Amino acid sequence: MQAHADLDKKTFRRFADLIYQEAGIHLAEHKHALVSARLGKRMRALKISDYDAYYDYVHRDDSRTELSALLDAISTNVTYFYREPDHFETLGAVVKQWADSGQRRFRVWCAAASTGEEPYTLALTLAENIPDLRDVKILATDISTSVLEIAGKGEYEAKKLEKIARKRIDRYFSPIAERSGARVYRVKREIRDMVHFAWLNLSTPPFPMKGPLDVIFCRNVMIYFDNEVRQRLVNDMYRLLRPGGYLMVGHAESLSGLASQFKPVRPSVYIKK
Repeated sequence: MQAHADLDKKTFRRFADLIYQEAGIHLAEHKHALVSARLGKRMRALKISDYDAYYDYVHRDDSRTELSALLDAISTNVTYFYREPDHFETLGAVVKQWADSGQRRFRVWCAAASTGEEPYTLALTLAENIPDLRDVKILATDISTSVLEIAGKGEYEAKKLEKIARKRIDRYFSPIAERSGARVYRVKREIRDMVHFAWLNLSTPPFPMKGPLDVIFCRNVMIYFDNEVRQRLVNDMYRLLRPGGYLMVGHAESLSGLASQFKPVRPSVYIKK
């Protein structure tokens, strides 16, 4: 079923305000077509043909199930293993140095886990650079319940592993099945056990984690926030990191324009002094 009416400016603003209130995602007017298309997917699934009727449906749903589905539809979950690989090279060198200096406890937070490729890449990087993994933990969070469900399974078609060296695939993944003719691999348990997935809304700090954390990856998510939300997020990440801990943001992001005590190491990499 197609939506019968166009998404007018007033209704777009109602949805944009709701999404900002619930997830901190700032949707400017030039996102009108994108929002229309993604709302349309939910409306077709529910057989609702009017945007205002869909807005009312979301508001009437006391379980917030449809609100979660709406936020899932709006959120962009572009990810792959070893995305922006220099960050993982930096991470590997840093944790190896810490481990060589006697550190045994390591805590890492992946703030936007999506379907799991980033936190599992973090786990592979730690496994390759820390000899004793008994006290190594990665918290991986996301606002989307659907992507967290996928991430928790740790199962990926072979094409998703194309950026991973063959020796890493053989060491850290197990072939488990074929789906529609494609080979499927599962992340081995020793790696999966390092990662704990949890739902979290990054726009509503302070967060429940106690810290102190050694490293935070918060990549390619702040671009969707305005400076007010970014400032709250950066402040709480600073609180959670230990002195000498690292924050890594996406290559298209920076802390420019924010009041921050983080010291830049290089573009997109910061340290808490």
